Amino acid sequence: MESRSGKSSQSAGTFSVDKNLRSGSRTRNGRNPVGRVLLEHDMFEVGCMRREGVGMKVQRVFLLLATLSMTAGLTATPAVAQSAASIPDLSGSWAHSALNGLELPLSGPGPVRNRSRERTGPQAGVGDRRQLVGDYSNPILQPWAADVVKKFGDMSLAGEGYPSPRNQCWPEQVPFVFANYGMQILQQPDKVTILYPFDHQFRQVRLNQPHAAPVTPSWYGDSVGHYQGDMLVVDTVGIKVGPFSMIDWFGTPFTEALHVVERYRLLDYEATKAAIERDAKEHFQQRNPDNGPAVDYDYKGKGLQIEVTIEDEGAFTTPWTATVTFRRALDERLELVCAENPEWFPGTYSAVPKADKPDF
Repeated sequence: MESRSGKSSQSAGTFSVDKNLRSGSRTRNGRNPVGRVLLEHDMFEVGCMRREGVGMKVQRVFLLLATLSMTAGLTATPAVAQSAASIPDLSGSWAHSALNGLELPLSGPGPVRNRSRERTGPQAGVGDRRQLVGDYSNPILQPWAADVVKKFGDMSLAGEGYPSPRNQCWPEQVPFVFANYGMQILQQPDKVTILYPFDHQFRQVRLNQPHAAPVTPSWYGDSVGHYQGDMLVVDTVGIKVGPFSMIDWFGTPFTEALHVVERYRLLDYEATKAAIERDAKEHFQQRNPDNGPAVDYDYKGKGLQIEVTIEDEGAFTTPWTATVTFRRALDERLELVCAENPEWFPGTYSAVPKADKPDF
């Protein structure tokens, strides 16, 4: 298991909680509880044989042999254990330093970038986190989608805010939810649960199952997944379109045809470092975010990267990709509540429900 410092607290032969769930027959100290109980049962049987007459010995020996046979059957399952061990261990808390979660791909079509850049300071030249002006000329955008991005950018340039899932306390859908500064992954045999720090958001990915037929649109969509070599592949469809739904901070829209594929894999330390340094040329990096877990900068183990593929024939001209790179988090998952602020952005009231009359 990972400690709060992000360093491994396991010794050789131990199992994490998540591996424990997958193996089903091991505890954290590596012992087999079923085998231990059966061993005590065997000793009890032998004791009974010593006290009872010879006539009972044959029956007791038969029972002992049968019990030992059962024990052998339970413990001799190396194939199952090895199969579970081959599943990549993605569990634990992960931190992401940039508020805009979508990193540019090494090649090919990618996400909308910020036309407005930081002009001063140690991170001058990266996207201005205080002025969100999406590049509406990105060729991935269909004309109507480009118009939406331009409209929001014009509002930002004029010093006006615009509603988003974050400032309206609405569900941050895939892939907007990657704007969180981190996440916690829980792996179980039949599902993977992903917890996000901002406003109690979570997703559940059903493993080795097809999509529901038909899919009922929901805020986080219908997510199914499977392990493919060293990767967890998650396929999501049926993402509901609401009044504040968007792909990213720039207001990039989507339709109910949105199809998102996420590929989670571990990266060695050097590859993780290179990906973070590459992203630091595009996105402002927060060393100690106030609404998410901080990075454990002393941890030199593996990082985690998600390769995201986006398809939506209703909003985009072509499929496009992005990555999101994480390092081990120093903190455990934080509990951050989104407080509905009726005047979050200048001169405009947010869509907080109001009662026509008091409840009592």
